[in-house]
Amino acid sequence: MKMYQTQLSSGIWKCPTMLTRPRTVLSHNYKVDHEKRELGMLFMISIHICTPFIYNLKLLMVMLVCGFGSSIVAYNTKVPRNLNMEKLRNGYLFPEIWRREEGHREKYPDAKVITLGIGDTTEPIPQIITSSMVQQAWALSTHEGYRGYGDERGDKALRKAIADKLYGHAGVKDGEVFVSDGAQCDISRLQLLMGSNVTMAVQDPSFPAYIDSGVIIGQTGEFHEETRKYKNIEYLKCGPENDFFPDLSTTPRTDIIFFCSPNNPTGYAASREQLQQLVEFARENGSIIVYDSAYAAYISDDSPRTIFEIPGAKQVAIEVSSFSKFAGFTGVRLGWTVVPEELQYGNGFPVIKDYNRIVCTCFNGASNIVQAGGLACLSEEGYMALCSVMESYRENAKILIDTFSSVGLKVYGGKNAPYVWVHFPGSSSWDVFAEILEKTHIVTVPGTGFGPGGEGYIRVSAFGRREHILEASRRVRTHFK
Repeated sequence: MKMYQTQLSSGIWKCPTMLTRPRTVLSHNYKVDHEKRELGMLFMISIHICTPFIYNLKLLMVMLVCGFGSSIVAYNTKVPRNLNMEKLRNGYLFPEIWRREEGHREKYPDAKVITLGIGDTTEPIPQIITSSMVQQAWALSTHEGYRGYGDERGDKALRKAIADKLYGHAGVKDGEVFVSDGAQCDISRLQLLMGSNVTMAVQDPSFPAYIDSGVIIGQTGEFHEETRKYKNIEYLKCGPENDFFPDLSTTPRTDIIFFCSPNNPTGYAASREQLQQLVEFARENGSIIVYDSAYAAYISDDSPRTIFEIPGAKQVAIEVSSFSKFAGFTGVRLGWTVVPEELQYGNGFPVIKDYNRIVCTCFNGASNIVQAGGLACLSEEGYMALCSVMESYRENAKILIDTFSSVGLKVYGGKNAPYVWVHFPGSSSWDVFAEILEKTHIVTVPGTGFGPGGEGYIRVSAFGRREHILEASRRVRTHFK
């Protein structure tokens, strides 16, 4: 039998080829009394012919079981890996949380796991909103209602509704609004807009997408294990010791400042005075603020709901926001970005023109079905229905605040955002996460997932069914009593 050699990591593996053997021709001039002998010969010939196939099939099965299969088919291109991707630490935070949750469910298949980790909404979308999407979907099956590609910036009626309903008091025009498939996608588009040669600052702790997208685009240096920080990123410490707002008098200048209010994960909403300081700081340094207002609808006091309430902000700020958390569109996907016409680069070129080019190049526009739902969200009846849902989440947050406070823990947030920020002094946040999951079957998020400033904290989401929130409260009180 002829042999060929395949190079494997374990050495040379010799395999028989599957060459076709010469067909054996049998004479048909046998007598009847030789029929049994003929059948026997045919059987032996068939075994002889099939032996190579059976041998190779067995060999293939052994190789697959032993892990050699991938070595045989492995092929490397000559394309180098993006070095920026190699800088990223492990996986993205929330898939890692999901992975650990799934592992826990496998370990305890009968446990009733309560998920208060990833900030995913749980209450149904009001029918007035879903019915508008249904109507738009049905219209696509008619000549009169069919629509193909739309404006990449979004449906004009929706852009006008966003400008009028949410920014009418701040002077934002509908032409400055870009509708998208969500704020997180827009963050990456803004990073693409800014490029790799800019410097950036982020709140610490903050939503991890700001940093990860900056790493991918090439804005950062290497990650330092000791400090848990990337080089070339300015981390703005925001904790209870400084009222969750950075000391700008000691903050170096950067080109871009990512700022989220109400903050994810701390739940703290910046005051008007604080945002005035931030805008003035950006104006003095010629910086651009990327302001994330995804949780603005949850603000219940006089904190600004948009950066554009602050005089001068339109010359130094871009705002990203989303329907995800106030309308329950986490799976539906719809958001927007406001780029003011007054915002200019150092050479005087309008930023809005470049962002329009980015959007038209990288995006074909949000689904027209989803945009119909977004328009319904901003109708008087639709928004009232959403306010009722948001109030339910606020009540959940109050229950969680009372629960953790009752066992002697310091709790922040929960008033202007659906997140509760719980402090465990002297403890590793990942250890606290693991303990709570193991002992109470409750999923939270470790604070260090949002930056080194989150060490010693966990974030607990108020996005949950009321019965689950109450059960989680009972378990926490029992465990920490």
